[in-house]
Amino acid sequence: MQSATAIEAKFAARRLPALVFVVGAAALGVEIAAVRLLAPYFGASEVVWANTIGVVLVALSIGYWLGGKIADRRPRMGDLCATVMLAAALTALLPFVAKPLLNAGVDALESIEAGAFAGSLRATLALISVPVLVMGMVAPWALRIGIDAVGPAQAGALAGRLYAVSTAGSLFGTLLAALVLVPGVGTRRTFLIFALALALAALLGAVPRARFAAVPVAIAALLALPAGGIKSQAAAGRVIHEEETRNQYARVIERADGSRVLELNEGQAIHSLYRPATVLTGNYWDTALVLPLTALPREPERIAVLGNAAGTIARAYGRYFPRTYVDGVEIDERLAPIGRRWFGLGGRRFTAIAADARPFLRETGNRYDAIVLDAYRQPYIPFYLTTREFFELADDRLTAGGAVIVNVGHPERSDALENVLAATMRASFAHVSMTHTQPTNTMIVASDRPIDPSAMVDRAARTHPDLVPVASREANLLAAAPAGGDVYTDDRAPVEWLIDRSIVRYAAGG
Repeated sequence: MQSATAIEAKFAARRLPALVFVVGAAALGVEIAAVRLLAPYFGASEVVWANTIGVVLVALSIGYWLGGKIADRRPRMGDLCATVMLAAALTALLPFVAKPLLNAGVDALESIEAGAFAGSLRATLALISVPVLVMGMVAPWALRIGIDAVGPAQAGALAGRLYAVSTAGSLFGTLLAALVLVPGVGTRRTFLIFALALALAALLGAVPRARFAAVPVAIAALLALPAGGIKSQAAAGRVIHEEETRNQYARVIERADGSRVLELNEGQAIHSLYRPATVLTGNYWDTALVLPLTALPREPERIAVLGNAAGTIARAYGRYFPRTYVDGVEIDERLAPIGRRWFGLGGRRFTAIAADARPFLRETGNRYDAIVLDAYRQPYIPFYLTTREFFELADDRLTAGGAVIVNVGHPERSDALENVLAATMRASFAHVSMTHTQPTNTMIVASDRPIDPSAMVDRAARTHPDLVPVASREANLLAAAPAGGDVYTDDRAPVEWLIDRSIVRYAAGG
């Protein structure tokens, strides 16, 4: 007759693979969801990803060590399942405590612009390190329990099987979170679904089960709650729309004067602006209307806006250049519907294209009189849009006299990024000029034909009188780009380092 311990060990051996699979899925699913949770506050740059991955790896490592030590003292399935149930409870609480914690973190760091690294690191440590650490305890604990069931002679095979199952679970959790749950049900419910899966797995593996039953019931009840807002209301207006897209967090804020702005992720920059009485903004978007006229002797027939967002530039072209075809290229397919609903985007000659800028430019058969580049994941411009190879591709897609126009966002009094881009563009174009439109925005225009500020004013006057003040202002600011500077290539384009240094220097008063 088998002892109670032997029966429990055999029962555990049958339940361990499922338990390990679910925990592996939850650990990586929580990592993906955590990045989306941080994005509205700190962005979704490589810095935030690096912090999140680093915290997860450290937490798992500590969990492995701690789980192994405890497993030798308490090699029992009930204790392991209680630990998994604790991980479920912590994961379920995470999205509810995140909002006040993240708001406080942003308030503490908003006085400097270098908050993405420090802020996201602190937030990741505070939010997910403990739940992930508890999940990390499961694998060595499960192995210890499994060895009691199968015996030392099969310990190697068991370890390999559990590691394989855990890795398969991690892959499944990553894909499920990124491709299905986050875009489908949102970040908060993604956490709750993984928490519920952990609770159910612990419940099925536990003997007895009654003491654990309340946890999955409570998590299921939390799933039924309305999702609510993602961030706090904006200080300078009211939030009239917000959503988590497949790529990022987006919200529309309406101000007291009726104007609207589009914020993405952390909200440190305005990506589109709508003013109900005019398509002009008084900002760098207006400059994109007149800079093509510095080299092009006529109105543009077709332009591409790479990084269209909600369509501020496209809307203005529809007003002042109604015969111009505009291809609005935006990696996030949800921003065009937001633009149509809230920003007046549309028109018979506007085409919304959901694509990454460089692959689109490589594959398109169109030729453009102007290519406007305004693609940022704040505060970074994607490195592959800053290289000589990219600008050679852009040059190949231009008509004779066409121009590439780049919006360079930067901290005040910082010219490092604009100098690098100007040098790189000069490697592909005969003429490169720049205008310091705003303290934090420089517009660079490049063409194979001479860039003529006075001709821009004359051509703007023939197009529409509203454009004359814009053209006159930019004509006074436009100057040849300074010589020198590094030329970035696909092999070496340390744009993140350069931007980080600029931000840190600005924050330090340098």
